[in-house]
Amino acid sequence: MTKPAVVAVSGVKNSGKTWLIAAMLPYLNAAGVRTAVIKHDGHSFDADTPGTDTARHLSAGACGTAVFDGEKFQLVRPAAVSEVDLIPLFPDADLILLEGFKHSAWPKLELVRRGNSGRSVCEARTLLALVTDLDILPDDVPRIPFGDAEAAARVILDYMQRREQS
Repeated sequence: MTKPAVVAVSGVKNSGKTWLIAAMLPYLNAAGVRTAVIKHDGHSFDADTPGTDTARHLSAGACGTAVFDGEKFQLVRPAAVSEVDLIPLFPDADLILLEGFKHSAWPKLELVRRGNSGRSVCEARTLLALVTDLDILPDDVPRIPFGDAEAAARVILDYMQRREQS
């Protein structure tokens, strides 16, 4: 099976996607899974802090900038891309978690949280599980109690194992 596995962590705004990803990472790391995260921002964001050298380079007309030190790097390029374009940037990853992508065909965990959303907004056929504190449809989708990041990580690990065996 091709590497990496890709799973979306989806839900409406403020459903807890970032929290769940950050809470699952220690369990995935403990299982030996190298995980990268790609976040979709449905709004425009500042790719560089105004006033920095790289922001000045971009505003002066550079087609892209990069800054690095001995441990990390950051690349900023004004360009239209999708998650499919970004996945190859992580060749050493076993798993890519996509934050968002609720209307995509990617397999996903969807968060549905009391006081934030009352129903699933993802296609049931794409759901590995619902992470929820509600009793909601679809009934044939496994449920994980909201807050149980270890169980959510196990669902992903099980998915990765089934994927490798097929």
